Amino acid sequence: MPDFAQKVAVVTGGGQGIGAEVSRHLAALGASVAVIDRDGDNAKAVAAEIAASGGAAAAFSADVSSRQDMRAAIDGTVDVFGGLHILVNNAGVIRDNLLFRMTDDDWSTVMDVHLRGAFIASQLAQRHMVEAKYGRIVCMSSASALGNRGQANYAAAKAGVQGFTKTLAIELGPFGITANAIAPGFIETTMTAATAMRIGTTIDDMRRTVAAAAPVRRGGVPADIANAVAFFAAEESGYVTGQVLYIDGGYGLV
Repeated sequence: MPDFAQKVAVVTGGGQGIGAEVSRHLAALGASVAVIDRDGDNAKAVAAEIAASGGAAAAFSADVSSRQDMRAAIDGTVDVFGGLHILVNNAGVIRDNLLFRMTDDDWSTVMDVHLRGAFIASQLAQRHMVEAKYGRIVCMSSASALGNRGQANYAAAKAGVQGFTKTLAIELGPFGITANAIAPGFIETTMTAATAMRIGTTIDDMRRTVAAAAPVRRGGVPADIANAVAFFAAEESGYVTGQVLYIDGGYGLV
């Protein structure tokens, strides 16, 4: 099991869903965690939960698409914990619609959060990682990067995250920094529940449908993703970079 003692992790979108579970998991493995979320109350709640369990955490309210917000959050993290070793670019939104109904705002909002957000956070974080000659960047893509009805914006953004991650791996590798991406399939979160509503079903029905088709016969939960983040973020994973790991219970195989 990875040991993240003496490591500092930043998790964007850490106030709920996958991000909250990633924050809790890294903290349980010894990392000091900066929980960054646009909803400051959610970030504080997750940080408080970590602290109550004996871990170290700080909460920051920030819009990942705002350089000013993110600079304050990253600088604040370094001030509090003395460094930055792990960045998890997890923040995300959905603005689902069929192409002919999709608005400019639907498109730009998703691109700003997923792509601009990952760009800004990675650019700010890498300064500290390059100085330390060590870093782990994990970006959250999606199985939707392969295409998904009603998600032209989200699919394009998540495909872009993969290309962005591979480029980070090339540019930052010489400085001891790895960059990898995770592409979840069905993971039960509030965002997934919203997608279920969009397509006229329920989260329970979606879970049953996925479980019936996936070789592992169940849907995914945030802990499945947190475990993969810990693998990529581990010091022992220093020879693993530029990879995209699809986590879908084998759903894409059938």
